[in-house]
Amino acid sequence: MIDVPRLVIAGTQSGVGKTTIVSGLLSELRLRGKQVQSYKVGPDYIDPGYHALASGRPCHNLDSWLVPTERLLSIFEQTSRGMDIAVVEGVMGLYDGGRGGVASTAAIARLLRAPVVLVVNCRSAGESIAAVVLGFMKYDPEVRLVGVILNQIGSDSHEQMVSEALARIGVRVLGVIRRTESLKVPERHLGLLPVTENPAETVLADIHAAIAGGLAVSALLELAAQAEPLELPAEPPLPAQRSCRIGVARDEAFSFYYPESLRVLEEQGAAIVPFSPLRDTKLPDVDGLLFGGGFPEMFLAQLAANESMRTDIRAAAAAGVPIAAECGGYMYLCRRVASFDGEEYPMAGLIPQICRMERKLQTVGYVEATALADNVLCAAGETLRGHEFHFSSMAADGSGAAVTPAFQFRKNRTGVQYPAGYGDGNVLASYLHIHFAGNPAAARRFVNRCAEHRQRTEGSR
Repeated sequence: MIDVPRLVIAGTQSGVGKTTIVSGLLSELRLRGKQVQSYKVGPDYIDPGYHALASGRPCHNLDSWLVPTERLLSIFEQTSRGMDIAVVEGVMGLYDGGRGGVASTAAIARLLRAPVVLVVNCRSAGESIAAVVLGFMKYDPEVRLVGVILNQIGSDSHEQMVSEALARIGVRVLGVIRRTESLKVPERHLGLLPVTENPAETVLADIHAAIAGGLAVSALLELAAQAEPLELPAEPPLPAQRSCRIGVARDEAFSFYYPESLRVLEEQGAAIVPFSPLRDTKLPDVDGLLFGGGFPEMFLAQLAANESMRTDIRAAAAAGVPIAAECGGYMYLCRRVASFDGEEYPMAGLIPQICRMERKLQTVGYVEATALADNVLCAAGETLRGHEFHFSSMAADGSGAAVTPAFQFRKNRTGVQYPAGYGDGNVLASYLHIHFAGNPAAARRFVNRCAEHRQRTEGSR
């Protein structure tokens, strides 16, 4: 049963200040001695880093496209157990998501039966804010909108104007955040700058100073406590486990991993062994390799300079070690990567492609990926669910070597299909980000492949 007090902080759209406000709220709750667990709706990897810094606990993603709702509820129950409050930050606008509202903040709020607080950017608007909020309230009666946080308020008179208009439609104001031009969280092409790459503690202190005093924290706690208990469906038992060690690339260049996704690999019998393609000179003793996404494009010189690591990865591939790579990991496994300025750097060289960084976003959204042949995650014809979000593009490297697509991608919103990724024996790479909690068969297959490799090579170790 889920009985933790819980609250969803949503927005009218992207860029209204949700992450800043939630980070400030988490910091304040922690300072008050509350045990707080945070969540982020959708597939984002960067915002959860700010949550974790503010709350002192890993943030977990809630995405009903990537993970079935039954497993999402289980993840929420397990990770919120014993907490004083669970705070969920929404994604984009309250009702925005995939086709039909799949994976939207509203969908998660309904799933959790959690009250919703709406963040509104009030810059250059007055009484019209009440009309906007009224529309959000009436759009879906199953979403329980309990109040608003007014962001970018310019003056006392501005606050009074908006508050009086909201009072006329019976909407409670739960926070007023004054306009602060100096408060800005560093950003880059994929969104906020990861906490590992900026003076995050200083930024967080500035956020807390600007936000906490404007929030009605006691009222927010009272509303969170009104969330009704929620029964959980029974989960099927886990199948028998196989034993193996999986090396996970994890440093400033490769940091896009869902905590629960890695936990699924552990549940299947894998020991997770982190290593750094930036700093380690060789691979650890492992039976498989996983390269997640991140920002390798910001560390191309360092990655290229670590020639011994690149050589070790090529040797592992040649020895049959199962290798899976997502997005930034896909880039790293290519022959070369061209920076935003066009300068080319040698990478691991497993894939006969050159990756080029583009100034324009290439694609974003949910996809279904159907395997065109057997690979380390799935058999031919099987389908994975995931998402794409990247500024880079792929092209042949000029060597004449064939590039065998691994998947046929199908976009959730448009239905457009196209071949994607690279698959060759024990190596699989694509722009697809997946969550193993939503693709448990893929986790099981990868662990089994790694365990089989371990058995084949035990005598030579």
